[in-house]
Amino acid sequence: MKKILIVDDEQPIRFILSKVIAKAGFEVETAEDGKTAFQKITSFRPHLVLLDIKLPDADGMEMLPIIRENSDIAVVMMTAYSDTKTAVEAIKLGAYDYLNKPFDNEEVVLVIQKALEKMELISTVEKLQKQLKTKHILGDSEAIKRVLQQINIVASSPFSVVLQGKSGTGKELFANMIHDRSECRKSPFIPVDCGAIPDSLFESELFGHKKGAFTGAEFDRKGIFEQANGGTLFLDEINNLLLNMQAKFLRVLQDKKIKPIGAEKCSEVNVRIIAASNVDLAEKVKKGEFRDDLYHRLNEFKIELPTLLQRKDDLPVLIKCFICENNDTLKKQVETVSKSAMRKLLDYPYPGNVRELKNLIKRAVLLAENHMIHSRHLAFEYLDYPNDNLVTLKEITKNAEINAIQKALNACNFDKSKTAELLGIPRSTLYRLREKYNLA
Repeated sequence: MKKILIVDDEQPIRFILSKVIAKAGFEVETAEDGKTAFQKITSFRPHLVLLDIKLPDADGMEMLPIIRENSDIAVVMMTAYSDTKTAVEAIKLGAYDYLNKPFDNEEVVLVIQKALEKMELISTVEKLQKQLKTKHILGDSEAIKRVLQQINIVASSPFSVVLQGKSGTGKELFANMIHDRSECRKSPFIPVDCGAIPDSLFESELFGHKKGAFTGAEFDRKGIFEQANGGTLFLDEINNLLLNMQAKFLRVLQDKKIKPIGAEKCSEVNVRIIAASNVDLAEKVKKGEFRDDLYHRLNEFKIELPTLLQRKDDLPVLIKCFICENNDTLKKQVETVSKSAMRKLLDYPYPGNVRELKNLIKRAVLLAENHMIHSRHLAFEYLDYPNDNLVTLKEITKNAEINAIQKALNACNFDKSKTAELLGIPRSTLYRLREKYNLA
């Protein structure tokens, strides 16, 4: 049952509205002033608030944006005065509609129903958008569960995050997921390919410029920091930043200020940084190729993304996902994969990770006949990759140990003695392996 909160200082109006709305099948509570309204919003958790503009202790127009900060609550404003300007302003601030007193009972119920329908539609669209952004992160492997658990921990914090993973592991998708679950999810998410910014244009790209600042600057241009202000700046392949660029970048992170080229004064910026690298930044620091101070500024929370080889349990669901996706885009009706083709898909090492699988399935769906993908439709590129990209025995052993330990820990409810016994190893060995692989 949907919950409605009526906020009005006149008791007769609260009484009549309560009767009408309850009769229409809603659960109703009332508040006579702003203070009580906010208390009821917290305790009652209404789906919709009928809010009077004039209250003894508050201005309904000032309360409106505060209530709408929780996007799940619809607001309909009420007033005894017919004022078109105020109505338009209320809609701009996030109200669904505006009711004039005295009310027509049927109109009140109809407006409530329409407002709730709209909120449900918005909620559905937002869920679908999130699913579209994260559909390539499907899976139930221990490797992907660890990553998702870390994302849930860090997303709502202000921490800068480093995503480390091989090419094709979905770094931007994971960055998007962090942003969508953060406090700044309603603000911009700006992705930047650090390797694609020429040295000569770096300051202009980063800080922006004013009209006439240099030859060709025909208009003001916002830099990436200003574009992302209040939101998230995703720095893809930050390992490609040259040292002189790193210094300029560090200054902005320290001062939280930028000065566009040609500007007379600095502007404050507040952005959440998510950086991605396909190599170990700590190793680049040791080699003198990456600034130590910038590394520690960025590396407040590090998430290592698994290769597709490390999450092979997820292959069937990813294959199904990509088939469905490409059926839609290519107007095909592929329903299944032959046994021989599936065996090859499961055995292949995927040096290009999820991106390679996605492209492989896309081509296979295009070529598929009779609603089925066969081995002949799969164009593996294994032989085109250099040997240093192939999996080593050491990596296979590491992945097997991690999966075995994690599954045993889960099976034994993280009882270390029982886990060691189940694995057939001494407890000291289990402790050493947990430390080695940073397992909970």
